[in-house]
Amino acid sequence: QVQLVESGGGLVQAGGSLRLSCRASGRGFSSYALGWFRQTPEKERDFVAAITWSGATTYYADSVKGRFSISRDNAGNTVYLQMNSLQREDTAVYYCAARRGGGDYYLHAGYLFWGQGTQVTVSS
Repeated sequence: QVQLVESGGGLVQAGGSLRLSCRASGRGFSSYALGWFRQTPEKERDFVAAITWSGATTYYADSVKGRFSISRDNAGNTVYLQMNSLQREDTAVYYCAARRGGGDYYLHAGYLFWGQGTQVTVSS
C-alpha cells in the first residue's frame, strides 16, 4: 500500500511557474511508476506526465511537452512536476498516482494509488 500526498499548488499568473510535489509513504515506492493527472469539473481526468520506477523514461501529454518536467527522488519518496509557461488551460486539480510498470502509462485506469489532489489556478 502506498499513500500519496500532493503539495505545491496555488494561484499563479499566466507565463509563471509552479513545482508540484508528491510525497509517498508506505512500502515499495521505488518499485512503482508514477504519474500526474489533472481534472476540471468539465472534463475527465487527463494524463499529464509519467515516469518509470528508475526515472530513466518519461512520458508527457502533447499539451505540456516542452513546458512541464517530471522527476523523482526515490531516496526521498517524492515525485515532482515542474510546470513552466503556465497557461489558463492548465487550471485544474492535479493528482499524482502510482502504478506497476508496463502497460499504458497514459491511462488512469492502470494506476493503483492516488493522492487527494492539489489545485492549480492560472490567471490571465
